[in-house]
Amino acid sequence: MVSIAVEEGAARVAGASAEEVALLEGMLEIDSLSGQERPLAEFLCAAMEARGMRAHIDAVGNAVGEMGTDGPLAVLLGHMDTAPGHVPVRREGDLLYGRGSVDAKGPLAAFVCAAARLGAHAGLRLAVIGAVEEESASSCGARHATTTHWPDYCIIGEPSRWDRVTLGYKGRLLVDYRMQQGTVHSAAAHPTAAQRAVEFWNEVAALTRQYGGSREFERLSPTLRSIHAESDGLCDSAHLSLSLRLPPGCDTRELRVRLRALAPDAEVHFAGDEPAHRAPKNTPLVRSFLSAIRARGGTPAFALKTGTSDMNIVGPVWNCPIAAYGPGDSSLDHTPDEHLSLAEYGDAIAVLQATLAGLTAGS
Repeated sequence: MVSIAVEEGAARVAGASAEEVALLEGMLEIDSLSGQERPLAEFLCAAMEARGMRAHIDAVGNAVGEMGTDGPLAVLLGHMDTAPGHVPVRREGDLLYGRGSVDAKGPLAAFVCAAARLGAHAGLRLAVIGAVEEESASSCGARHATTTHWPDYCIIGEPSRWDRVTLGYKGRLLVDYRMQQGTVHSAAAHPTAAQRAVEFWNEVAALTRQYGGSREFERLSPTLRSIHAESDGLCDSAHLSLSLRLPPGCDTRELRVRLRALAPDAEVHFAGDEPAHRAPKNTPLVRSFLSAIRARGGTPAFALKTGTSDMNIVGPVWNCPIAAYGPGDSSLDHTPDEHLSLAEYGDAIAVLQATLAGLTAGS
């Protein structure tokens, strides 16, 4: 494995150049919550242009960089937005801390670097897309990309560790419960609005246990995202929001009916309804990934994720060989300890470069 000095006197980072590390650090220094990605999009477009790509910001705010003029099209779709919360950008040895270092500026930076290393490779067109609003229910960046690009291959930028390839994500259904009733004395037998909200959550949890298989990817999994109750002395109200992670084949039309039946006196609304998506293993893209990981000295493995990603949006539309890949430990997503190993970042760049080159060799 080649080691390149980051700067004189600085730690040496295996596989990643000083310029490649600086790109990621620059991205982390720019806050980019959903709906506030424009400064990062401008930074990314300038970075991609400096690396020989044709770059622009599209109609919804995605940063798009393209390279090559002939051959099949590979779309490398990452996202620019991050979860809320400030994690100071800093280095601690090999580790680079910052909000988005794992989810998912690290994978997106690796896309840009791998494309730059590959260059205008004969027989392959590349489109690197930094999408907006992946962390929100709208996913408008990915949805817009399905109307502007029609790839032969797609790689989604999400953390998988450098030696694993993600083949699937569970689906998602967001549920919003609201109810109001006349204020009830605490000594009365009638349940308060807060109690009724808790009862609804307990009934939802019991309902989800009726859906499921032997593995987590096959189960319907509920998460209570927030709960709030208040009273003005005349009216009690309660608001509860939850997320359901959907297994493959889950019929959300039936599920919605059953959920509303649990709360006949409340308002129940739904959003973010995305089906699960699972890609096949035996595709030229996956085979090229496996070959590239082995060539780097790794033992490749597959992952199925319990969250969602833009794969859920674009996979069913593009219907092409697809996989998710990127450096980082996904258990650090959205946490105050979010950080990325720079050695792993370098490994991922090399694997991506070899994977893309392998597509032109008919792997």
